[in-house]
Amino acid sequence: MLARAVVKDIRHATRKQYGAEEKIKIVLEGLRGEDSIAELCRRAGLARLG
Repeated sequence: MLARAVVKDIRHATRKQYGAEEKIKIVLEGLRGEDSIAELCRRAGLARLG
């Protein structure tokens, strides 16, 4: 239940700023593992949750 709330919050927070392509790009960068998640969030202007 908590996970659903977190996902909903993320979707709501990023809906206005990022389109689907931009979100996919951020996720793919994270999967490559070249930078930390914290660094990716800083570059994208996203607050770290949790």
